[in-house]
Amino acid sequence: MKIGFLVIDMQAIHLEDIEKKIISRACEYINYVSDLIRESNHVVIHIQDIEGMTESNKDLYDTIPDIHIRDKDLTLTKENSNAFWKTELEQILINQGIECIIIAGNAAEHCVLFTYNGAIERGFNAVILQNGILSTKNDAITSTYRDRNIISYPVIKYLINK
Repeated sequence: MKIGFLVIDMQAIHLEDIEKKIISRACEYINYVSDLIRESNHVVIHIQDIEGMTESNKDLYDTIPDIHIRDKDLTLTKENSNAFWKTELEQILINQGIECIIIAGNAAEHCVLFTYNGAIERGFNAVILQNGILSTKNDAITSTYRDRNIISYPVIKYLINK
C-alpha cells in the first residue's frame, strides 16, 4: 500500500496567531514522519493555500523554514479549504498509486478537516497525524482527535517497515 503524506498550509501567513513553541512541536512530528515516508519511497506533498496572495505579500505564503522540503517532494497550491477542490490533488494521488493518506498541518477545523473529508469522499483511506496538526482553537484539535481517525508516528514506522 502506497502512502501519501499531505502537509497542509504550513505558511507564515496562516500561522501568525499560533504560539511558536506549539508550531515547533508540530513541525518536529511532521518532519520526522516526512523522513520516514521519503526513506520508504512514499510521497510527501506540501499544500499551500494561496488565497489572498498578491505580489507584495508573496513571501508570507512560503512554507515556513521549520518544515523540511526535499527535492523529490511535491508541492500543490490551492485556493479553497478542501485541497481536493479545484486542484489536481486527486489525479496526483491516483497517478502515484496512493491508497492511504496521512494528513498534517494547519488548520484542524478548516483545511485539515475539509481535506480529510474530501479524501474519504473520494475513496482514499485517510488518517490525521497525531501531534501534527495546528489550530488557533485548542478545542478544534481535541475534537479532531476524538472524532476522526488518527495515527501516531510509531504506527506509521511499523506499517512502513512491515
